[in-house]
Amino acid sequence: MDDKKPIYNLEERTLQFAIAIKEFTKKLPRTNANTVYILQLLRASASVGANYIEANENLGPKDKKMKMKISKKESKESRFFVRLVDTEGIKGLEEERMKLIQETTELMNIFGTILKKIE
Repeated sequence: MDDKKPIYNLEERTLQFAIAIKEFTKKLPRTNANTVYILQLLRASASVGANYIEANENLGPKDKKMKMKISKKESKESRFFVRLVDTEGIKGLEEERMKLIQETTELMNIFGTILKKIE
């Protein structure tokens, strides 16, 4: 997640988020704990966008609401695992982690706002 112009297309933004997580995880130290956390982080981050795409397939209001809830939940889970992985204090990775935490928080807020509007 660079300091580029904000992405207002949420499908594209969630895709870029998953890619940023993938690139971040490639740089992490390969400890036993990180190996487990990285797998969870990759799954959760990809699930954010995948569920958002499914929500927009319009299979009905209940399905849309449930998929949006899952996107919010997976955003929150992504934030948890970004915070949990060990960067061994490497400055560049710590800065990247902070940007990813910010993005997960923003995604959670976006999905929360969408959910309030469709409830």
